[in-house]
Amino acid sequence: MNNTYISIPITGITKKETPPTRTYALDLDKGRIEGFVDGLEACQQFIRKALITPRFRCLIYNNQYGSEIKQAITTEDASPAYVAAELPRIVKDAIINDDRIIDVDTSAFTFEFVEDGVYVDFDVQTIYGNLKVQEVLSGVV
Repeated sequence: MNNTYISIPITGITKKETPPTRTYALDLDKGRIEGFVDGLEACQQFIRKALITPRFRCLIYNNQYGSEIKQAITTEDASPAYVAAELPRIVKDAIINDDRIIDVDTSAFTFEFVEDGVYVDFDVQTIYGNLKVQEVLSGVV
């Protein structure tokens, strides 16, 4: 049997590039768009938006976007100990699928429980640098 080999030039092959992250700057407290953000600031905005968006409830997003915080830990019998145990896993699951997120340090989560919510601080390693995220999750406990 005679094999024929065809040479394929590799000069046209390029390295996969990370797409730009420039996006609209959302003021989620006022419900307004105010300019643009990019890089680390865009990552911070993504994290906040992903945490407050319920997964599987918004038809415009696929099943990888959003968090299950409300579904998983807003029951009447959710104790602060249960929330502290589950929240790092749920937060990491909500944001780790983004290409810009390298890791979420689940060992560095801190919590402060107030009335029906929790202040949570955690560290995120992104392709742009490290972020110290501070969020208030209301309606949790």
